[in-house]
Amino acid sequence: MKKTLILFLLMISFVFAKVDYSEMSTQELIAIMGYVKAENKKQFVQELKSRVATMSVSEKNSYENNLPKLNK
Repeated sequence: MKKTLILFLLMISFVFAKVDYSEMSTQELIAIMGYVKAENKKQFVQELKSRVATMSVSEKNSYENNLPKLNK
């Protein structure tokens, strides 16, 4: 019975979990462009746009190369 309850609570926590992109590095965000779920895309794009000004040259190049993936 305890195992069933724990499993149920774990499943519920996954359903209501929100992704916090602010804790991810810029390189991680660039790497997952194109793999973000539709319901999380708005938050993801906002976080990326807030970091563009502080990106290094190589990060900006990677970001610009991956932009088509984000628009799919």
